[in-house]
Amino acid sequence: MRTVVRKSSSGIALIIAMVAIFVLTVLAGAFAYSMKVEMRLAQNARNNTALIWLGRSGVERARYVLAAQMTAQGEPYDALNQKWAGGPGGMMSSNSPLADFQMQNVPIGDGTVSVKITDLERKININMADEALLQHALTQMGVDASEIPSIADAILDWIDPDDHPRINGAESDYYQSLVPSYFAKNGPIDDLSELLLVRGVTQDMYWGGASARHAPAAFQKIDRFGRTAGAPPLAAGLVDVFTPISSGRINVNTASQTTLQMLPGIDENIAAQIVQLRAGPDGVDGTDDDTPFAQAVNALFNAGVDPRAVESLSQRFLDVRSQTFEVQVDAQIGGSKGTFYAIVRRNSPIDPNTKVLGFYWK
Repeated sequence: MRTVVRKSSSGIALIIAMVAIFVLTVLAGAFAYSMKVEMRLAQNARNNTALIWLGRSGVERARYVLAAQMTAQGEPYDALNQKWAGGPGGMMSSNSPLADFQMQNVPIGDGTVSVKITDLERKININMADEALLQHALTQMGVDASEIPSIADAILDWIDPDDHPRINGAESDYYQSLVPSYFAKNGPIDDLSELLLVRGVTQDMYWGGASARHAPAAFQKIDRFGRTAGAPPLAAGLVDVFTPISSGRINVNTASQTTLQMLPGIDENIAAQIVQLRAGPDGVDGTDDDTPFAQAVNALFNAGVDPRAVESLSQRFLDVRSQTFEVQVDAQIGGSKGTFYAIVRRNSPIDPNTKVLGFYWK
């Protein structure tokens, strides 16, 4: 009897089919994932473009409210209770286009924007400060008296166009001796953080009361409260009282008590009195009962400044208007968010139009 042996090919074919199905499944999954990534990238690109336009729309909204505020009848000043500053609006705003003006979560197209406006006249323009003002401000900040002349001169040398150092200053010769070396700016400061490049200016001096924003160096001794040991904390930092961009005058209605007392002739008590008077009965800036000053001289007289110093202070340092503003726009569309910034300059009441000096994002 003869036995016939059949070759079994069905098992091999099944394995090959399963392998083929697995490979095709993997390829299909990879293709689907690739398509998903491509679609997400395309969507993000579209959203990024849309976010930029939303940011620009927010800046235009800021320009409108600033121009409208300038023409508001009965409010010849800029103050923290007005719409542009996030306040409820002054008494005259209820009868103006600003009555129902919104700044937060404003729908625009498929997205929303929130606009925050900060006037730069609430601080001292570092590029316009002279030696006397710098020394006085550094003294009020609490900088060691022995260091003040050299720091003030070094800042002025950094800004002035020549390369000739003042008696206590520093120019490129000094900075070229450092590692890494660099040259003195010899021009106006564009970003206040440039001060950290100036000889004698430390992180603590720059941040001052806000020094918690940066971590101390490893070699610095720290006490049990987390403060740098060996030196008392400064009352304020350069970043708290100076700005590189402004008209050069300080708005007495928006400046902080800290900034006001940096001016010669205005001590801590007078600065506190000015802030209290403008804040109204509740003592809080930016509320309904604020009583902003219509003239800087009124603020000085009412706060008890020596009458002999009032005219000089008001003409040289103080104002009740702001001309330069930083605009922050938080934009959102779908799940994408972006924060944009602009520097806006406003003209006089005769020409309230605003001009965008710069637009950028982080």
